[in-house]
This record gives sequence, C-alpha cells and structure tokens, in this order.
Amino acid sequence: IFLLKSKDQIFVCIQNFFKLVKTQFGKSIKCLRSDDAKELLLTNFLANEGTLHQFSCPYTPEQNSVVERKHHHLLNVARSMMF
Repeated sequence: IFLLKSKDQIFVCIQNFFKLVKTQFGKSIKCLRSDDAKELLLTNFLANEGTLHQFSCPYTPEQNSVVERKHHHLLNVARSMMF
C-alpha cells in the first residue's frame, strides 16, 4: 500500500513497485489496468517494461469490482487505525 498526498506521485510509486516485484520475486508485471486517467503518463514506461496497458471504461467500477471492494476494506482499516 502506497499512501500518496497527490496524484503526481503515482508515476514514481509505480516505478518503485515494478522494481520491487522484479527484485523480490524475479518476475515482471505482464498487465496493468487503469481508468485512462490523464495524470498517468505511463505509456513509454510500460512499453519499455514490456507491460500491456489495459483501460477500463470511465465511471464503471463494476468492471473492477474485486479491486473496488479491496479498496473499500483498506480504507476502513486505515480509518480505524487513525482513531
């Protein structure tokens, strides 16, 4: 889990996560799914990594329901830890 203060930190976190996966597990990430947010400037990075970039349709969390549910759970845990 990477807690970010702003969306401009996303690119650095994704780069660090890719390095972590390669170092710790000796594997490369084959596919990354995002909502085609304009702040994600990942095209060149993902091409260099050999990673397929898939896009989900905007405003359709149903397409990614497992991740949406996990985010909900993680936010609840984080809120409970704050108090």
